Amino acid sequence: MKLTVDSGSTKTDWGFFNTKDDLKVVKTQGINPCHQTEDEIRSIISSELITGIPDIDLGAVSQVFYYGAGCATESICAQMAGILKEFLPNAVIIVDSDMLGAARALCGKSEGVACVLGTGSNSCLYNGSIIIDQVPSLGYILGDEGSASALGRRLIGDCLKRQLPEQVCTEFMQKYSLTKDSIIESVYRKPMANRYIASFAPFLIDKRSIPEVHKMLIQCFSEFFTRNVINYHKPWLPVHFIGSLANSFSDELKETADSLGMTIGKIEASPMSGLVDYHSLPD
Repeated sequence: MKLTVDSGSTKTDWGFFNTKDDLKVVKTQGINPCHQTEDEIRSIISSELITGIPDIDLGAVSQVFYYGAGCATESICAQMAGILKEFLPNAVIIVDSDMLGAARALCGKSEGVACVLGTGSNSCLYNGSIIIDQVPSLGYILGDEGSASALGRRLIGDCLKRQLPEQVCTEFMQKYSLTKDSIIESVYRKPMANRYIASFAPFLIDKRSIPEVHKMLIQCFSEFFTRNVINYHKPWLPVHFIGSLANSFSDELKETADSLGMTIGKIEASPMSGLVDYHSLPD
């Protein structure tokens, strides 16, 4: 049995399969070794994954392909593999970045630009097997353009600084029972500020037709393209997207890409199906 894992900062999908036709997916909260301790990660696996698979024998898993947020260095990948080995003792475990997982899910064996738009954002130039160039994401403080964190941050700031229509701002603050003080407390004094900020992005889905909101969305996605995708200098390649946010705002992404002379390829909410296809292919 194989296990393919797609792990982001907000949620993790664990896909168990022998063939692509018998896939079983278990969902847990997100895992990011840059923001969580080893004990916190062990707790998620034991309390959420193990209890969610009572009919699956982890000892029967022979291969694990883990693609995770925060798995950007060899030492972090080795750390994550060590934790997984405690629960999957008989498996060969390969840990790579969520970006490589997205590229393989979107492009398969073909060249392309692959992008992730979820809680955070990332992109890469992929040659059909590995990543050959990557503009660094830099996280929600220094980067993550176009992500749910970026949209949430912009929404909060624009409401508090009165840049959006008063009715929109009032509805936003009331919907989430927010005050300026509660926002400051959650952003600057509590853990997981990126998740907190990103959690407000869905509010924009139903407001996208409001001119000021539409303009904000296009500006945020334009920042993603101009600060990331354009730097690969291959405008003829299709630009693919994965992530819940990309799926929700596919029209705005296509509009932005058209204005910059780029072509959108696939837009998928989750990489799991593509990853199962990729790891079902012969080597």
